Amino acid sequence: MTTVQARAAGPGRLGQLRAASPIIPFVVLLLIWAGIVAIFEPRTTTLPPIQRIANTAWSMISDGSLWTNILASLERLVYGAITGVVTGVVLGVIAGLNRRVAKFFEPLIMFFSGLSGIVWIPLAIAWLGIGRAMVIFVIWNSVFFLVFSNTMLGVQLVPRVLEDGVQTLGASRWHTILHVTIPGALPNMMAGIRAGLGFGWRALIAAELVGASSGLGHMIYSASQYLRSDIIITGCIVIGLMGMTLDRLVLHRLEMRTIARWGMVSDE
Repeated sequence: MTTVQARAAGPGRLGQLRAASPIIPFVVLLLIWAGIVAIFEPRTTTLPPIQRIANTAWSMISDGSLWTNILASLERLVYGAITGVVTGVVLGVIAGLNRRVAKFFEPLIMFFSGLSGIVWIPLAIAWLGIGRAMVIFVIWNSVFFLVFSNTMLGVQLVPRVLEDGVQTLGASRWHTILHVTIPGALPNMMAGIRAGLGFGWRALIAAELVGASSGLGHMIYSASQYLRSDIIITGCIVIGLMGMTLDRLVLHRLEMRTIARWGMVSDE
């Protein structure tokens, strides 16, 4: 191999290593898991071997039960996320544009933001009963406050000189809000939406553990009644993978494109 070829191959191999780096911690975790099972031989109800987890996952995929629970969870997440994002953005924009409204909401937001979404589960069950409405309410609660506060902050941070400049050129107040204020607040909005959906996903699973008849959380809870650690671990793996996919492949990319679109970072 010539010097030029070696230099050309170097960056390529380095890129491959960087691409594989997120997988390495999981490989290490699997090796530790396999080592613990081989050395200590724990009961399968405590820590089943990896092969059993794989067989259980394949069985649940084949009979359709895993897909049914995944779709049930995603449906609730979509409804809860949409209501949380829409109400958070609308009220956040209103509060960001009006200082009096912002001052009214700020102490309430500070108070309720300190309460985890899952804290509302007992009250939500009492108010709405066990079922989809309760789960959606818990998700909304987890999403709304983060989206609201980030949207309000984003609107407040838009330079006033930009709004005044557009209005000086003859633009109406509504035109300024739609074409200057809201676009300028989008990076903060997306940060709030990304964080809110992350908390909403966790709140969804927690609510399903005690207040749903289907979904990944319910699947895990039902398995715990029969000491089916293989199903519990399978559910945890699916929940983690779906959370990573939602955050990294969807929300992170959308956030970066939004930030880049409005001149906050370079496109390099």
